[in-house]
Amino acid sequence: MNVAKLGITHFFKNDIGSEKQVQATAHWLWSSGATYRPIDGRTGYAHLTHYTAEYCEWGAGPPLILIPGLAGGIRLLGLLANNLARDFRVIAYQLRGEDNCFAMRRPFGLQDLVDDLAEFIAWRGLEAPPILGVSFGGAIAMEFAARFPLRLNRLALQGVGSRFEGGLLQRIAGTVLSRFPLPTDSPFVNQFFNLLFGSAKTQDELFDFVTRQCWQTDQSVMAHRFQLVEAFNIEERLHRIRVPALIVNGERDLLVSRRTVQPLADGIADVQLRRVPGCGHLASVTHPEALAEHVRNFMGSV
Repeated sequence: MNVAKLGITHFFKNDIGSEKQVQATAHWLWSSGATYRPIDGRTGYAHLTHYTAEYCEWGAGPPLILIPGLAGGIRLLGLLANNLARDFRVIAYQLRGEDNCFAMRRPFGLQDLVDDLAEFIAWRGLEAPPILGVSFGGAIAMEFAARFPLRLNRLALQGVGSRFEGGLLQRIAGTVLSRFPLPTDSPFVNQFFNLLFGSAKTQDELFDFVTRQCWQTDQSVMAHRFQLVEAFNIEERLHRIRVPALIVNGERDLLVSRRTVQPLADGIADVQLRRVPGCGHLASVTHPEALAEHVRNFMGSV
């Protein structure tokens, strides 16, 4: 149900003690992004070696680690987390640099982010949990599975291939992010986000939420992560992934092609491939129910 179409009633006491009723209108829900944010989460902070990671948990079932993508952090995954929380205790954490761009004063690479994940799992006291990585988070999850095959029991990925898809669109985006300072309402980058929907997307509440949330990630952090993605190639190490794996991609994902997904099917011993029809790279945002259902079926099948 789209809560943006509902009136949410709040009550409060005024100075003379009388009760007033305030309606949270659809406009407020749209402008604040409340419709798509996670609800009922339990937040906390994990003091890791190189940064303090904010994390959030939803649900009360078996644990499931959720790794966010290149921009937007854990709050971009609100609808997906809420869907998965019906069956799992979903635990998502902010990647290094997400809440503090000064963390990049100390150089780090993709393997350092894998170390952060390993430390977070140990800090949380989890033994071999399943992991779901979205987009850039999927690259981290795959590297973790290849390095620490006994420290997870299942691997689910959405919006990621075995290596960087170096087309013209991706290279232009990387060049612009890396070399040119941009305002948070940059029409160019917002149009790039638009392409991630997989079809012509009118500027509606979901589009505005995605662009606004992605710009919560500092541009320097996005540029750094993009450089890590450009260097990413796990094809020679896929045989090290020994756990059952689920690969989900949108039918119209412009950033992940069949030629980068096929090596995952060939290189991972136990793998399931699924596609979300009519969907682009942002399946976790635009089709959270479909993605959650694929993950739910996968977790129950092994």
